[in-house]
Amino acid sequence: MTKELDTIIIGAGAAGLSAGLYAARGRLNTLIIEKGIIGGQTESTNFIDNYPGSIENSTGPLLTKRMKEQCEQFGAKIVQEEISEIEKLDKGFFIKTNKEEYYTKTIIIATGAEPRLAGFKGEKEYRGKGISYCATCDGDFFEGLDIAVIGGGDAAVEEGIFLTRFANKVTIIHRRDELRAVKSIQEKAFNNKKIDFIWDTVVEEVKGSGIVQSLILRNKKTGEISELKVDGVFVYIGYVPNSGLFKELVDIDEEGYIIGDEEMRTNVPGIFVAGDVRKKSLKQIVTAAADGAIAGVNAEKYISENYK
Repeated sequence: MTKELDTIIIGAGAAGLSAGLYAARGRLNTLIIEKGIIGGQTESTNFIDNYPGSIENSTGPLLTKRMKEQCEQFGAKIVQEEISEIEKLDKGFFIKTNKEEYYTKTIIIATGAEPRLAGFKGEKEYRGKGISYCATCDGDFFEGLDIAVIGGGDAAVEEGIFLTRFANKVTIIHRRDELRAVKSIQEKAFNNKKIDFIWDTVVEEVKGSGIVQSLILRNKKTGEISELKVDGVFVYIGYVPNSGLFKELVDIDEEGYIIGDEEMRTNVPGIFVAGDVRKKSLKQIVTAAADGAIAGVNAEKYISENYK
């Protein structure tokens, strides 16, 4: 039997949980569907000190736990299921998962994006143990230490510059012989005395004893192998938005991000988007939560205007 809902939120990261909170507070019959870990990237963040109002020494799991509790206190339900089908109807949407079938008046897409992995040996094992994908989140944990940044685009170079506020030294490792970042950003990096560059080089392996201690490097032109002592590694080679399920449903840009306006509306009436799966300049818990709040409120407004 098909279950009927006011809104289905796809994804239970910071954006999805925030959307669930606001939708449920608006008295919508709200369901959050998550195929993986409740909390998304927030759940895997060891320390959180830049989320407004967070308790001292807060962690991702603690913040996720509280967000989930708030959703459920207002009546939102959270299930761990995998969606296999989404169909746009004359009015509303049909969603099929590996367990249930649903009809919903609105959808909020909050499936997030994953940092693109560099692919070197030990990358997954040392994530959160010296390997990071967010300088804003983790930079201050490397005060006075030596850091490597992998990448050569705008994000890599900008974050490398940002990390010099904390680090003793930042080494940017790039697989080519010149940066891809815009010239103005390059100039700032080249003029920063804390930044060094290693060209034509890829990381083969990370080494350490519980935490990162060094990188094994390979020069692409000469094949030479070397070892670089570092205390941390920041990887900036892009993000992969989790938008594959929606390619035939809503407008998506060339990078795979779902196109949404400042009210989180997509090109399909009744479908909203929130968080890192939406094209945006800053990927942070606070911006994901803000997106979710806007989407939740606008889903309620959409229903009140279109379902009498």
